[in-house]
Amino acid sequence: MTGSLRIVGLGPGDEALVTPQVSKALDDATDILGYTPYVARIAPRAGLTLHASDNREELARAKAGLEIAARGGRAVIVSSGDPGVFAMASAVFEAVEGEPQWHDLDIRVLPGITAMLAAAARIGAPLGHDFCAINLSDNLKPWALIEKRLKLAAEADFAIALYNPRSASRPDGFARALDVLKEAGTGDRLIVFARAVSSPQERIEVYRVGDAPAERVDMRTLVIVCNSATRRAGRWLYAPRRVS
Repeated sequence: MTGSLRIVGLGPGDEALVTPQVSKALDDATDILGYTPYVARIAPRAGLTLHASDNREELARAKAGLEIAARGGRAVIVSSGDPGVFAMASAVFEAVEGEPQWHDLDIRVLPGITAMLAAAARIGAPLGHDFCAINLSDNLKPWALIEKRLKLAAEADFAIALYNPRSASRPDGFARALDVLKEAGTGDRLIVFARAVSSPQERIEVYRVGDAPAERVDMRTLVIVCNSATRRAGRWLYAPRRVS
C-alpha cells in the first residue's frame, strides 16, 4: 500500500472558502492531524482518525504525519488559511530534510485562502500594489528582527499584513509594533483591523495608525497597514496600481 501526506489549508473559516482540492484530500484521508481548533472543523466519520495537538507541537505533528504516510496511510495535516504562510508546510519539510527515508514519500502542499487575502477582499483592495506579510509572534524569532522588518517595510512604503498581532502571552507586542510604525513615519496611514473574517464573529474596523487602539486586536485579528497611496472609494479602500 502506498501512503501519502497532504499539507492543506482550510481557509479563513467559512467552509465555502475551502478549495475542492482540499475537500477531496480530507474525504480521502485515513488520518487528519493539526492544531486542536483546526481539527475540530473536520467532521468525524468511519475510517478516519483525528489527531489534535497543541499549537506549539508543529515538528512532532509533522513527524507523526510522515510516519503515518510511510506506513501506508493517507495523512492530511491541516492549517488555517494557507499551509505555506506561517503554517505547517515549513515544519513538514524541516522534518523531511534530515530523514532520507522520507525524501521519496508522496507529499503535496494544497493551498488555501489566507486570512490576509480574505481580509483584503472584505475591505476592497488594500493589497493592490506591493505588499509584505510579517508575523508579530516572537515565539520563533527575536523581537529585534520583527522590529527591523517592520521599520524597513514601513520606510519602503509597502502595505503590510500583520499576523498574530496580540495574544494573552504577548499583550504588549502590538502596541510596540504600532510605536515602531509611527516612528517610521506611518502615523497618517490607514490601518485595518479584520477580526474573524468569514465567520459570524467578523468585525472590520479602519483607523489611522497614529490613532489605532492596540487593545482592539487579538489572535483572530489580521491587521493591514495600508501604503501611503491608499485611497477611499466610499466604504472601500484600495491601493492604486499606478504609483509615481
